[in-house]
Amino acid sequence: MFLDFLDELRSAGIPASLREHLVLLGALEQEVIGRTPEEFYYLARATYVKDEGLLDRFDQVFAKVFRGVATSFAETRADIPADWLKAIAERYLTDEDKVKIEALGSWEEIMATLKQRLAEQEGRHQGGSKWIGTGGTSPFGNGGYNPEGVRIGGEGQHNRAIKVWDQREFKNLDNSRELGTRNIKVALRRLRRFAREGAADELDIDGTIDGTARQGWLDVRMRPERRNAVKLLLFLDVGGSMDPFVRLVEELFSAATAEFKKLEFFYFHNCPYEGVWKDNRRRFTKRTPTWDVLHTYGHDYKCVFVGDAAMSPYEIIHPGGSVEHMNEEAGAVWLQRLTTTYPAAVWLNPTPREQWDYSQSAGIVRQIMADRMYPLTLAGLDEAMRELTRKR
Repeated sequence: MFLDFLDELRSAGIPASLREHLVLLGALEQEVIGRTPEEFYYLARATYVKDEGLLDRFDQVFAKVFRGVATSFAETRADIPADWLKAIAERYLTDEDKVKIEALGSWEEIMATLKQRLAEQEGRHQGGSKWIGTGGTSPFGNGGYNPEGVRIGGEGQHNRAIKVWDQREFKNLDNSRELGTRNIKVALRRLRRFAREGAADELDIDGTIDGTARQGWLDVRMRPERRNAVKLLLFLDVGGSMDPFVRLVEELFSAATAEFKKLEFFYFHNCPYEGVWKDNRRRFTKRTPTWDVLHTYGHDYKCVFVGDAAMSPYEIIHPGGSVEHMNEEAGAVWLQRLTTTYPAAVWLNPTPREQWDYSQSAGIVRQIMADRMYPLTLAGLDEAMRELTRKR
């Protein structure tokens, strides 16, 4: 099985060598880990994967080879009866029905009402307009419709939830995805400004010829080595409404990784808050404080956010508005801090530009970004790179 695992890794483009394979076997023989699928997964990943961009491919190969041995490593769910979370049927509503359903009101009223429902409800409920259940018009539950509520378990259908009571697993993006990446690379190259840095250790032929002609004797001139001086911070929205755009964002990620030597990337969900992360499997246990990002990377970094900006307005403007945790400060506060620290900043949106006016949250983000939001198309990338080039 282990040799098959090695072959599958190589077939997937992960450069796994026989030496690394022997290291893994030696570690198992010495019993450096406990005999659990989870510990074996992390040992194998640490042994074979040297590039974060290959983590998702490793996960796919691991699942293929060891399917049936383990199906989940760190999946947790909210402490709610499982049968409550199973949607029996989706209730289809006409546009007129949806207009008649009124939102509860403010954030405080919604959360207070949810607390009251949890205290009063005694059993499973389906198809109603008040209790926590499935397939109805209540603001709490899943599988139904309400213009503003809290989704508890299940899959999102209308993108109207202001909070989600369910821990979801997101995948890391693959930075080797080849597109269309060639065209994206061409667009990104507009940002690449070569600068002369370092010691004068390269012969300046043009300067030498010019100096010799002017002086009348050999005038050897040197210059610093030519290198790409652009530094890029890439913040990638993952999960939820971004799932349909995974391939497109992977292509952008792949192109950016190839084009910029000084590239740092972080993930966020919907809106940046007090923490970002590099590994979606450990986004709840191994986060990088956003303050650390602000204090580690200088003002000369160019900053690019990639996301559809589709969320509840509460997630941007209200403390505690995040769908996944209780944030002490509003997302707008962190977004403003990032754009203040990195004046050369743009937001790339994979949804068509003509749809932005129908999204209140997209309008808020555009305002915070001083209208520096561009569609994730070749033309939009070209506009964004021109904007970043103007910001010095």
